[in-house]
Amino acid sequence: MSTALSYTVEELAHRVGGVARGDVSCIVGGVHRIEDAASGDITFVASDAYQKFLAITHASCVLVREIHSAAVSSASHIVVDDPHRAFVQVMQAFFPSQHMPQGVRAATATIDSSASIHATASIGPGCVIGASCEIGPNVQLVANVVLYPDTRIGADTIIHANVVCYASTSIGQRCIIHAGAVIGADGYGFLEDPDKSFVKIPQVGCVRIGHDVEIGANTTIDRAAVGETVIEDGVKLDNLVHIAHGVHVGAHTAIAAQTGVSGSTILGKRNRLAGQVGIVGHIQTTDDVVIYAQSGVGKNVTQPGIYFGSPIKEHLTALRIEAAVRQLPTALQELRDLKREVEELINAQDS
Repeated sequence: MSTALSYTVEELAHRVGGVARGDVSCIVGGVHRIEDAASGDITFVASDAYQKFLAITHASCVLVREIHSAAVSSASHIVVDDPHRAFVQVMQAFFPSQHMPQGVRAATATIDSSASIHATASIGPGCVIGASCEIGPNVQLVANVVLYPDTRIGADTIIHANVVCYASTSIGQRCIIHAGAVIGADGYGFLEDPDKSFVKIPQVGCVRIGHDVEIGANTTIDRAAVGETVIEDGVKLDNLVHIAHGVHVGAHTAIAAQTGVSGSTILGKRNRLAGQVGIVGHIQTTDDVVIYAQSGVGKNVTQPGIYFGSPIKEHLTALRIEAAVRQLPTALQELRDLKREVEELINAQDS
């Protein structure tokens, strides 16, 4: 993928803290994966599985570890300790974050007179800013963002199109909230009457989001029934994640798409939840827990580690169970064969 920017190999090596070899004055103007890279691109190899492409790539430069340096056939390469991380740094150089002009107030935005908006914050077309909202320095509301009353947004946060923040939502600094996310909607709270109809439980709490949080497109975070739903600093939520009312997500936890966390659950710090994980309400996980995709969590997780299955089990245990299950058809057939042989022996003795 080409860009309007270009750098020499030597400049990129300096940026990533690597050692440039070959034609260090070669100009690089794009990034691509190694299978599809063309002349003028930079790419990377981070594992032995992709080493085979080093001899045939058309890239002008490759980021590699020292062990792969001799296999490179491109005009130049850069030796680094971590090629993938270095490639991310190169991408950041070629694709710096795009920002709205400071201080924009789109003519089609509706801003309540009681809202406090920093002079450097930018408000895009169609945005609605409710009463007593507070918007910090360099905040960007891209388009059609709706902030209910008393919403607070910290400095340098970017909120993309069509995001809705319900009343009293608090968002920290340097957050990124992607299009269509809904923060602070009512939690799923109802009382069931004897006739099986429902009475709505008022949801009067709020959502508090820390600093450096990223929230994916169409993700929903419900307000607490009372108190707070909390997303701590550094949390990363994928698209289509649902965080229910009263949940507390520990710092630097990452949650992949289509995962649902039920009400009043507390997730520890640095948890990693893969796609389509389901977690019941009113339980806790400790710090440093990894839960593999499509797992079901129905009880407290008190020990750090890797878990898998529904209900979840310690990862190695789950793998042994899966291996045993795969052997069941053969074991069942062997049992039938043994049963038949026993019956034949018994019949032979009787006769």
